[in-house]
Amino acid sequence: MLAPPKSLLNIGTSFLTSRTIKKLRDRRTAVPAQEKTFASLRAELARTAYGRELGLAPGTTYQDFQARAPLRTYEQFMPYIERMKHGEENVLWPGRCSFYAVSSGTTAGRTKFLPITEAMIAHFRKAGLDSLLYYTARVGHTGVFHGKHLFLGGSTTLSRLEESKNFPAFAGDLSGITALNLPGWVEKHLYEPGSAIAQLADWPLKIQAIAERTWNRDITLLAGIPSWLLVLADAVLARATSGKARPSYLQAVWPNLECLVHGGVPVGPFVDELRARIGPKVNFHEVYPASEGFIATQDAESALGLRLMTDVGLFYEFLPMQDYNDGDLATLGKKTVPLEGVRPGVDYALILNTPAGLTRYVIGDIVRFTSTDIPRLVYVGRTKLQLSAFGEHVIEKELTDALLSVCQSHGWTITNFHVAPLFINSMVGQQRGRHEWWIELRPGTFKNPTGPMLATELDAELQRLNDDYEAKRKGGGLEEPVVRLVMPGVFEHWMREKGKWGGQNKMPRCRSDREIADELAQVARFCLEA
Repeated sequence: MLAPPKSLLNIGTSFLTSRTIKKLRDRRTAVPAQEKTFASLRAELARTAYGRELGLAPGTTYQDFQARAPLRTYEQFMPYIERMKHGEENVLWPGRCSFYAVSSGTTAGRTKFLPITEAMIAHFRKAGLDSLLYYTARVGHTGVFHGKHLFLGGSTTLSRLEESKNFPAFAGDLSGITALNLPGWVEKHLYEPGSAIAQLADWPLKIQAIAERTWNRDITLLAGIPSWLLVLADAVLARATSGKARPSYLQAVWPNLECLVHGGVPVGPFVDELRARIGPKVNFHEVYPASEGFIATQDAESALGLRLMTDVGLFYEFLPMQDYNDGDLATLGKKTVPLEGVRPGVDYALILNTPAGLTRYVIGDIVRFTSTDIPRLVYVGRTKLQLSAFGEHVIEKELTDALLSVCQSHGWTITNFHVAPLFINSMVGQQRGRHEWWIELRPGTFKNPTGPMLATELDAELQRLNDDYEAKRKGGGLEEPVVRLVMPGVFEHWMREKGKWGGQNKMPRCRSDREIADELAQVARFCLEA
């Protein structure tokens, strides 16, 4: 199908924006949209081997669904996914599946092959467009569609699956798979950096190629992981200099740049540096994507949380974290609630039902609703990446917020960090446990930090944010934390060693064991000795 002319694109997006404004004002649509989605998914699941195994039918009620379908992790879906990879039909979803998104969830996690069916591709297309329409509805105009959209995503070069002998199936980065399946009008009028550069897997080479291609183009939207957007900004600014004075920020190079889309990791540690590098008038637009589905997007001020996308093909369930037990998920199916049953301020494990057949899938994320009349939520952390070696129940968001608050008060810029427990060690006189922070700050500040200074301020801020941590500290169950300020490059070296440098990979912010911390210690020692 031929792509429509640019003029028709502008007319179409203006119409869709008006319709989106009306939709977002109606607070009665979210629950009915979820009920409709559940009915659609239920009918498709009834046609699959997995659905028949569970005894699901097109008319199965939600209560029967809770009783029949267990909560499952990726590991429990692996046997079914392996059958799909070998070309078997109608396993988790009707038909065969040609694409698999390779994901580890976090840098330390095992590799996952998540099925991306045609219905999932349709989901990502709709959710991506709707997210941009939420943005145009928020700002009140469609100017972002008048120029090019630069997506800093993974390689579109996919690998042929060895298991698939008679049926071609491929695996790769989700952003690469979606880029290969863009609608024609997006590919013609909006998408950058173009198909050739999108194939590159070498990130330094890719960054330079993007800068060379796009520095003099009309870029209106920029999207990617914050840390890599900063690297791209430096490359574009350097290319745009060409013997002249170096521009101060990207908006001086791309005067129509108006939107920066970010998600996947908390933007807080990078926001000041991004603002300085991108430009003072660029709007930030936050999204909540995962390889398993596009979950939420910004529709108002970011402080209000992100709006759950209820009509894009995903059916959500929520398990209160007070009931969560990673080792006993099989008995917890009846403790979940659908959207209509959630309450603000409660932490929930997010459960997804997707048009790839992942049914009651425990994605590993924790969310908290800020409002329910308009379903908005915030990402809190990972179920397996909490820090509770001493019963303190500290979550990723609290660690990030504490460090960000301390660093902003001093004008320090965070490059990366990780927090782990330090256990009792009578050999060195440590009678109680404590937290160990590994922190890499960007050099060049006027007031150099010290580990003890940071430790004292982080301790006070975390006590303010977390009652359990405060009780453990004041009750003598935890000693004051220790901070290791590491040389530039330590985290990059660790991620390169893990084969997770570039793309959508994320650094785990905390663990209740010392697996990552002990490896960072080895890397730091190597850097000092090198």
